[in-house]
Amino acid sequence: MFKYNCLNPIAQVGLDNFSDEYVNTDAAEEAEGILVRSAAMHDMELSDKLLCVARAGAGVNNIPLDKCAEKGIVVFNTPGANANGVKELVIAGMLLASRDIIGGIEWVKSDAADENIAKAAEKEKKKFAGTEIMGKKLGIIGLGAIGVRVANAAKHLGLEVYGYDPYISIDAAWSLSRDIKHVTNIDDIFTECDIITIHVPLMDATKNTINKDAINKMKDGVIILNFARDLLCDEEAILAGIKLGKIRKYVSDFPNTVTAGKDNCIVIPHLGASTEESEENCAVMAVKELKNYLENGNIVNSVNFPNCDMGIPSMPGRVAILHKNEKGMIAQYTAVFGNNGINISDMTNKSKGDYAYTLLDIDSPANDEIVKALQAIDGVIRVRVVK
Repeated sequence: MFKYNCLNPIAQVGLDNFSDEYVNTDAAEEAEGILVRSAAMHDMELSDKLLCVARAGAGVNNIPLDKCAEKGIVVFNTPGANANGVKELVIAGMLLASRDIIGGIEWVKSDAADENIAKAAEKEKKKFAGTEIMGKKLGIIGLGAIGVRVANAAKHLGLEVYGYDPYISIDAAWSLSRDIKHVTNIDDIFTECDIITIHVPLMDATKNTINKDAINKMKDGVIILNFARDLLCDEEAILAGIKLGKIRKYVSDFPNTVTAGKDNCIVIPHLGASTEESEENCAVMAVKELKNYLENGNIVNSVNFPNCDMGIPSMPGRVAILHKNEKGMIAQYTAVFGNNGINISDMTNKSKGDYAYTLLDIDSPANDEIVKALQAIDGVIRVRVVK
C-alpha cells in the first residue's frame, strides 16, 4: 500500500490511474509520493518516508532539486504533456504582436455606446493595422517538445523558420519538419529573424539569453516572444530596446513589475499550459511516472536522477540504490550480494551529474542484512527494496 499527497489540485483523469493499492493522504509527511503543480516546496520539511515528487508540468523551479537528490528523492516532470497548449498560445502571441488586435478591441469597448460605431470603425481601424506573419522569418531558440511544435506549425502558416538547439534530441530531430533551417550559431537567429521565440529551460547557462548584446544584433522592429521563463530575457534591456524602436513588441507569459502595463509589452497571465487538455495530460503523465517508480523502481523523466527502466520485475527480487556518482560503487554492490549467496540476474547503472542510480534484479528477495550492508557503503544515499 502506498500513500500519496497532492499539494495542488490534480486533474481527476490523472488520479483515476491509481489502483486500490494507493491511498490519498492530506498529510505530506506520511506520503511516499507527492504530486505538485505550482506549490512552493523549498521551505517544506521533506519526510524520510518521501520517495518521489511528480511535477504535473515542465518547470521545476518550485522544487528544491538538490535537497531532494541529497535525500534520495526522485523528482519527475512531464515534458511535452502541455506542449500543444503552449504552442497554440505562442501562435496567438505572434498574431497579437503582428496586428494590433488588442488595441482594436479596446477601442470598440470604449466606443460601445456610440450608435454610429460601425461607421466610426471604418475611419479608426487604420490605427490598428498591422502586418501578416506569412513570409516572415521566425527564429526558435530551443527545439524541445514545444519548440518543435511551434516550428512545424509556423511552417504551415507560411513562415520561414530557423531553429537553434545545440542539444537537440533524436526524437525532436525526427519530429522536426525537414523544411526548418537548423542553424548552429545563435547569432544567426538574432541577425536574420523578424520574430524570435525562446523555448529553453531556465538554468545559469540560459539566464538572460536575450540580452542587450543580442538585441543590438537584431533587426529593427523585431518581435520577441517569451513563453518559457521571464528570466531567459533581460527585460530591462527589452524595455530599452522598445524605447529605441529596436523592438516592436515583447510578448511574455510571465507577469512581473518590469513589463506589466508597459508600452508595447503584451503580458499574459501565465496561460501557456492553462488548458483543460494540458492539465489532464500532465496529471496522467505525472501519476504514471510516480507509479512506475514506486511499483517497479523505474525512473522516467527525472530532473535530478538519471532515467533508468528495466520494465516490470520478473525475478524474485529487485533492489534500487540511489548513490553518488563515484568510482567503484558497482563492485561494492556485487560483493555484498555475492557474500550473501545471492545471484544478480540483471543490472542497470546510470548516472546524471553528481548522482547515479543502480537497479538490480536478483534471484531471491533481499533481506534486512543486505539492505544494511548496502546502506553502509560510503556514497550510498538510499536503498529501496522494490520487490
